[in-house]
Amino acid sequence: MKTLSLIYTLSAGIVLLTSTTLTNAGGKFKVCADPLNPPYSSKKQDGFENKIADLLAKELKQTVEYTWFPQRIGFIRNTLMAPVDDKSVDSKDFKCDIVMGLPTGYDLTETTIPYYRSTYVLLIAKGRGWDDITQDAAQLTNVPLARQEKLKIAMFDQGPGTIWLQKSGLLDYGIPYQTMSGDDENNVAMQLDKDFKTKKIDMVIIWGPMAGYIISQSPKNSYTVIPMKSTPGMQFDFPISIGVRKIDKERKAVLDRLIVANAKKIKAIISGYQIPLL
Repeated sequence: MKTLSLIYTLSAGIVLLTSTTLTNAGGKFKVCADPLNPPYSSKKQDGFENKIADLLAKELKQTVEYTWFPQRIGFIRNTLMAPVDDKSVDSKDFKCDIVMGLPTGYDLTETTIPYYRSTYVLLIAKGRGWDDITQDAAQLTNVPLARQEKLKIAMFDQGPGTIWLQKSGLLDYGIPYQTMSGDDENNVAMQLDKDFKTKKIDMVIIWGPMAGYIISQSPKNSYTVIPMKSTPGMQFDFPISIGVRKIDKERKAVLDRLIVANAKKIKAIISGYQIPLL
């Protein structure tokens, strides 16, 4: 990636500086986050995005301050783009300045260089009659029809996993889930973990960080993890960045440099959550 290579080159000769836009918040590193979204973030601040935000804030000698809001439709409008004073139309004092964990190139924000890349995986609970599926998700398409009919695979209302099920002729065996459920007590990963344990489902094609959370909630070797393979017509791996307001170029530049300078520490944090990294 040309942009990434350029930043790496420049960072060798650049001392990390805090810009005026970053220090205007009075020493606060203002993050917009979901209060119940493991393994990403929570009010307990035990998610991996909480820890990465902490790391970056300390590099800037700032303190993390959160604006909590469920990460659903309207999240950016109600957090990153929301002024502290709702009546002040031209206010430049916003509730928060940074959104962790957005897809690189997300259209509602400016995004930094990626700080990690993960992939969707096929996650299969062991001991449910599918222990021979270990190499490729395509193995599911080759089992006898009578066995396919026993599939209990979670299926979302959108996403590459659902498209794969459709193209593979397995959509009829999917157990439907909503990407945004509106549940105040469980996020998607928490609900899937519960449903695995009650045997409502035996498998799911799920984004890497959420797979890592589910794995972490059970004894070691409880699951088979098969990375999904991207093809020219279907992408399963994606880069993830930090989002800022589109006009906030200085903040983006500072965060880009911080990501480069702390790449090893960031990777160590993410790896600690059993998240598959590419």
